[in-house]
Amino acid sequence: MDRFTAMQVFAEIADRGSLTETADALDMSRAMVSRYLASLEEWLGVRLLHRTTRRVSLTDAGREALDRCRKVLELTSDVKSLAGARSSAPSGRLRMTASPSFAQAHLAQAVAEFLALHPQTQVELVVMERAVNLVEDRIDLAVRISNKLDESLVARRLGTCRSVLCASPAYVERHGAPDGPDALRGHRCLTHAYVGRNEYTLYQGTRPVRVPVQGPLQSNEPMVLMRAAMEGAGIALLPTYLASAAILRGDLVRLLPDHEPEQLQIHATYLSRQYQPQLLRAMLDFLAGRFADDIAPWDRALSHPATTEA
Repeated sequence: MDRFTAMQVFAEIADRGSLTETADALDMSRAMVSRYLASLEEWLGVRLLHRTTRRVSLTDAGREALDRCRKVLELTSDVKSLAGARSSAPSGRLRMTASPSFAQAHLAQAVAEFLALHPQTQVELVVMERAVNLVEDRIDLAVRISNKLDESLVARRLGTCRSVLCASPAYVERHGAPDGPDALRGHRCLTHAYVGRNEYTLYQGTRPVRVPVQGPLQSNEPMVLMRAAMEGAGIALLPTYLASAAILRGDLVRLLPDHEPEQLQIHATYLSRQYQPQLLRAMLDFLAGRFADDIAPWDRALSHPATTEA
C-alpha cells in the first residue's frame, strides 16, 4: 500500500485517538484506515498503537515512529504535489467489479472505450453476482445496483435501474397477456433466486402492489431468466438495461406498462474520496458522463412503448 498515505493516516490517528474519527476526518472507511495502519506496522515491524474498545494510544515504538513520520510527511509534501502534477494522462491498473449482466450488457463496452482513450491504463473487471468486500478483494471500484449500500463506502450515483415485466410473443399468443397485477397469479413466472423469488412488487404511482407468483424457473442471473423468457418459458421481471434491446427487436413483449417494478439506483462505490489515484478519478468521471442522466441510455429507446408493449 501507499506508505506515504499510511503515515498520514497514522499521524491522524495519533492526533485524534480514534480510528473512527480518523476515518470521518479523512473521508475513508474505517476498514481502510485499519488496513493502512496494519500495513505501516507490518512495514516497520513494530506495534504502533494500544487499542481498546473506545480509544487508541501510542506505544513507545509508536511515539518514536510518529516523530519520524511527521518529518517524512513534511519533507515529502512538495514531492507529492509534484508527483501528482507530473502527468495529466491517467496510467496504471484499476481493479473493478460489477454484476455479470450489467458488465456484459454495458460496462464492458464502456471500459473498452475508456481504455482506447487512455492507452497507458489497464482494467481488471471482476464479474460476480454477489457484492464483494472491497478491502479483502482489493477492489478499487465497484458498480452496484441497489438502494441499500454499505455505509462504510463512498458512492457516486451513475443512474437509475428500471425494470419491466416481459414475455416472448409466442408465450403471449399461447397464454394471453395479464390485464392487471392479480392476473400474474395464473401465469408461469420466471423469478430471481434471491430477489422476489415468490413475489413481484409493482407500483402504480406510489402505491405498491404485491403479487404472489410461481413458475418453473428461478435463477440468480438475469441473463438466464431473459433467455428463458425469449424461449417462451414464462414471464420475467428484467432490468431494462438488459431487456430493452430484446424488446425493441420484438423478441420480448413488455407487459403491464402502467405497473412499474421498484426502481434501483446504480452507484460507483469506492473506499475514500481522499488520496484517490488519478486513474480512479478518471474512471469515475467517465462512467458518470456516460450513464448519469435522468433517463438512462437504454431507457431512451423505450420512450415510444406503442410498438413494444402488450
